[in-house]
Amino acid sequence: MTETVVSPRKPRPGPAVPVEPPGATTVPRRRERSAGRMRALDGLRLVAALMVAAYHYGGRDGEVAEAWGSSPKLQFPTLHEFLAYGCLGVQVFFVISGFVICMSGWGRPLRSFFASRASRLLPAYWVAVLLVTAVFALPVVAYEAVSPSDALVNLTMLQMPLGVDRVLGVCWTLWAEVRFYALFALCVVLPGATRRRVIMFCAAWTLAAVVADNAHMPLLDIVLMPEYAPFFIGGVGLYLVHLDRRDVYGWGIVAVSFLVGQHYAVQDLWHAPEAGGFSYRSSLGIMLVVTFGFVAVAAIALGWLRWANWRWLTVAGALTYPFYLVHEHLGWVVIHALHRGLGLPSAVTFSLTVASMLLLAWLLNKYVEKPLTPRLRELLAKAR
Repeated sequence: MTETVVSPRKPRPGPAVPVEPPGATTVPRRRERSAGRMRALDGLRLVAALMVAAYHYGGRDGEVAEAWGSSPKLQFPTLHEFLAYGCLGVQVFFVISGFVICMSGWGRPLRSFFASRASRLLPAYWVAVLLVTAVFALPVVAYEAVSPSDALVNLTMLQMPLGVDRVLGVCWTLWAEVRFYALFALCVVLPGATRRRVIMFCAAWTLAAVVADNAHMPLLDIVLMPEYAPFFIGGVGLYLVHLDRRDVYGWGIVAVSFLVGQHYAVQDLWHAPEAGGFSYRSSLGIMLVVTFGFVAVAAIALGWLRWANWRWLTVAGALTYPFYLVHEHLGWVVIHALHRGLGLPSAVTFSLTVASMLLLAWLLNKYVEKPLTPRLRELLAKAR
């Protein structure tokens, strides 16, 4: 992962939070756990999303600098160095996703698994694509919208492999999620999830990803995702620990995944101090954030956060996915309006932008996801 500029017209992959949609924390019947524990997982998801939002608003340069009127480095002279670590929220979220997808796919037939994943992802995604396209097409908005043809392709979620301009710059993480879903579905869900099969899946993917990284074959990189695989696999291993905290193989999967994952995070996000660089992330700082992600999910897996049983955490988890979809590009528009249009201070603009995106996420969840997700799931589950 590189620290590159994400734009609506000629985007390149940039850090963003890959979000497991709301409702995905249903526990398999074979191992019922307390609701408070899953609420803690919802809370962690929102923390990861806010980390990425902080990065997009104040931890990088690019189009957001146009919204502020100057580099966020000048808007937040000290804070920007800490906000730059927010991009690691994506690694935290991949660990969460590995845990949740293993939990969601255990004991579920392939059709039901597919229906669940598609119905969680698509309704809010479709509306977000249409909404951002419409807003960027307004004459008063300075950012250029993608072509109508590219916008239509974006509705398929296949814009990344097709090389089409993205409406949502952050949707590259959904492409990573979809590939993980496909691998897990074919190797675990289709034949039936068992402990032995999950262990073999994790071991085979880890080895294959390491080999692919050194083979320099683009097709293998696309399928096996060497730089992201350790985080997904680590989350799967933590679910094995969730089922049995004495599972030595589960702990081994987690340990290897952490060691390899922190290597990729440092390799992709560290750079030597330079005058022209936006900010400097130390290798130690990167390792600490990756460690936080693994430890936080491990604490949930072990039941240490059962006490976090507040209902508002469920609401927080429900807002995470729509917030992720809309926060970056629409956030630029809000920042420009509040800071340059109304002259509000940087800190106030930052806070109000986050709040406005959370409000929009609540509206999307209430009026899009809640009515459409169960209907789409039912249609897909019944389809032959």
